[in-house]
Amino acid sequence: MNNRKSGIEGENIAVEYLKRHGYKILDRNFACKTGEIDIICERENMLVFVEVKARENTNYGMPCEAVTSSKIRSIVKTAEAYLLKKRRINSPCRFDVVEVLRGEVNHIEDAFRP
Repeated sequence: MNNRKSGIEGENIAVEYLKRHGYKILDRNFACKTGEIDIICERENMLVFVEVKARENTNYGMPCEAVTSSKIRSIVKTAEAYLLKKRRINSPCRFDVVEVLRGEVNHIEDAFRP
């Protein structure tokens, strides 16, 4: 399976997981000049920016290890743009990572901070 197809499948699995756990999906693949955020959702008035990493094996490490410091900077800047665009600048928010490894989900809440 190619990386893009695996990524889309991983995002779909992550969305279903999040919905089952009470999250309301607000946006998918929000993009602007600073980058892209895979899933933006909300639960209990907390806005959650989610990076999804999907892999079929651990030959290159765990999926979450692909969330590098430069990727984090990009996600944070993109989240700021989203908050401005949606006029939610004062909304409480956090950054999560959802790993999908061979179809199994590991949800890492509050995975990093700006």
